[in-house]
Amino acid sequence: MIKKFQEFLRGVESEMKKVSWPTFEQLRGSTGVVLVLSLILVIFLFVVDFALSRIVSVIL
Repeated sequence: MIKKFQEFLRGVESEMKKVSWPTFEQLRGSTGVVLVLSLILVIFLFVVDFALSRIVSVIL
């Protein structure tokens, strides 16, 4: 069991060396995109929810 775990950790270490990590500028840009798109989605869902709640209240 311990031998398999050690083999697993060696495999993880080997694979982590192959990863290409983003630069700080790339990370900051990606974070900005995610935040802006999340804000757009929040606004869209708020408008849809508000409109549907008004429609339901008029019907009832």
